[in-house]
Amino acid sequence: MIEVYPNLFVGSAADYERGVRGQTGWCVVHACREPYHRQALGYSGRAAPSSHPEYLVARRGDRLVLNFVDAPDPRYVPRELVDAALDFIHERLAEGSRVLVHCNQGESRAPTLALLYLARYTEELPSALGPVESRNVV
Repeated sequence: MIEVYPNLFVGSAADYERGVRGQTGWCVVHACREPYHRQALGYSGRAAPSSHPEYLVARRGDRLVLNFVDAPDPRYVPRELVDAALDFIHERLAEGSRVLVHCNQGESRAPTLALLYLARYTEELPSALGPVESRNVV
């Protein structure tokens, strides 16, 4: 688990299970369907019914559970899912909570959501990259 911004952490399912689950002061974005979305909605079979009101996003107290799978094409990642995650992170950080965003391995969906959060709500990425006109773009 790594802190990428004050109180914003990126990690794996193991980080959640071993270090955060059941701890007070933590909010969690489960950026993986298995097993968290399946458990939250209680479905069996391949996937949740697409007609279910929480098909993409389920909120359970201090947890946001996403039906988020690794996809080879960004068109398969619904904007509604991303917006819900970024809004949740922003709300919880503003309240002073620690937020863990995790996917299964902590190497794809979770860091992507954290980077999108930094791009949308902070000045961290632009200041680190410098002005667009000063970068060498190939």
